[in-house]
This record gives sequence, C-alpha cells and structure tokens, in this order.
Amino acid sequence: MTTNLTAPISKKLLFGLLTITIGVEIILYLSGYSQLAGTIYDAIMVSSFFIGLKLHRRLSNGIKKTKLQHIQQFIGAFLLFILGSTVINIYSSYAFQDFSNDYEQYVEDYTEVVSAENEIAKPSESIEPVEKMWEVIDEIDRVGYDIFTDILAGLEEVWRLAYIILILLVFKKVFPKRWQSGRRDGFVLVALFVTSVLFGIDHTLSSIQSWQYEIGAIVTFANMGLLFGFILLWTRNLWVTVLVHSVYDILATLSWYYVEFILEITALILLPIYLILMAIENQKVKRSSEIVVTEDIAN
Repeated sequence: MTTNLTAPISKKLLFGLLTITIGVEIILYLSGYSQLAGTIYDAIMVSSFFIGLKLHRRLSNGIKKTKLQHIQQFIGAFLLFILGSTVINIYSSYAFQDFSNDYEQYVEDYTEVVSAENEIAKPSESIEPVEKMWEVIDEIDRVGYDIFTDILAGLEEVWRLAYIILILLVFKKVFPKRWQSGRRDGFVLVALFVTSVLFGIDHTLSSIQSWQYEIGAIVTFANMGLLFGFILLWTRNLWVTVLVHSVYDILATLSWYYVEFILEITALILLPIYLILMAIENQKVKRSSEIVVTEDIAN
C-alpha cells in the first residue's frame, strides 16, 4: 500500500495536495474572522473531490469489489464508527466535562431559533398560507445548509489521505534505509496519528474558547479522526470513508432538529442487514471453495 501511496506525483497533483492540506489550515484559521474565508474553505472542499479521484486509485491498488461487497463494507464501517464514536463521547463526557457541557449548550442554542419559529400556533391563531410557506422555506434553508456542510465534511477524508501521502513522502526521503527495508507500518501509524491530532486542532481553529474547552475538543475530535483513519486503512476505499463521515454528520444534524436517537435507530436497522450480507458473502465463498475442490478431484 505504501508503495502505491508514495509513487511519483506530478507538480499539479503536489500543488493540489498542498492546497487541501496546508492551504486549508490557513483558511480554517481565517474563517473565524472572515466570512469570505469560510466560502473559500467550502470551495476547496468541493474541489478536493477531483483530487480524491486520483488519490483513491493509489489507496485501493486496483482492488475491485462487487456492489454488494461495497454496501457490506460501508455498513460495517458505519456501524464500527457509531460504536467507536459512542465510546469516545462517553469518555469525553466524563474526562472533559467543560467541553461536553459547552458543546451541549452550543447545540441547544444553535437549534433554539428553529424550534422557536416552528412552534405550533394556537387554535385561535390563523396563519396565512404564504406566511406558512416562507416559514417552511426558512427551515429548509437552515437545515439544508447544515446538511450541505455535513456533505462537505465527508470530503475531509480526502484531506486526511493527502496528508498521509505527504507525510509518507517525507519519511521516504528522510529515512531511505528504513523505507527500503520494508518496515513501513510505523511510518503509516505516525502519519495516521499526526493527521488525527490535526483533525482535532482544526475543529478549534475557527473559534476562541476556554482552554478547557479547547483541550476537550482537540482530544475528542482527534479520537474521532483516528477512528476515521483506521476505517480508511481498513477498507482501502476513500469513498466509503467519505460516505461514512458524511452520513454520520447528516444523521447527527437531524438528531439536533428532529429525531434525537436517529443514529441509534439507524444502527439497529443496519445491523441485521449487515449480518444478512455477511451470510450471503460467506455462502458465496463456500460455494467457490467447493467448486475448486470439485475441479481438483476431477483433475
């Protein structure tokens, strides 16, 4: 895998990698002071999709899977992330109470406007159809923008893979003997750890909070980033990881506004589907083995 990830890259691709890594760090920091910087960040995230198309081939190494296998892989990765993120959130709620309380207050304040504007009118009150229509449009606009940012958040996995590639390229140049010896797992783990810490730090760049909140946020999101990184390396599929990230964030947003336990409900629905798909896949493998054995006996 490391051989493919660190294969020679063109100057254009190198510029793209630096833009969606170092460039994003700068833009994220400036977004706390400038609305334009936030818009530029969104634009870079959208453009990172096209860079991801090239990086995905390096990660997958030509491994081809059926649609059923891709679905099974996504569901398995998604269930793993829900389980892991639940453990991380429980840990953070006890270890970093200031961050946990502040974050819960942030969610409550953030969604309070929508909840207040969508209160059911009293029977004696009449609502004009046009006024009601604009209220619905306003809600779609607010929630829709959050979902749009959740989709873009999934493309942060392109950012992660780009960082991993750049860090591995540095190790390849700085430690050529160790690299040639084939002992590269340590390099991958270091790259994964660095990107996870940066992932945690990036979630605090655009705002100024107390140091207790900052530390709690960095540790919590760094653990989340580490989990995403393991999923990326386990699946060897960039787009499955992107999808897991986006879907998780979308469901988290919907839990803020509408259904509080939608993540848990989704997990309960997906678990039996995953078990069924795993049983089907195992049956296919068993049949393939039987066919091979039969052919060997016949020969």
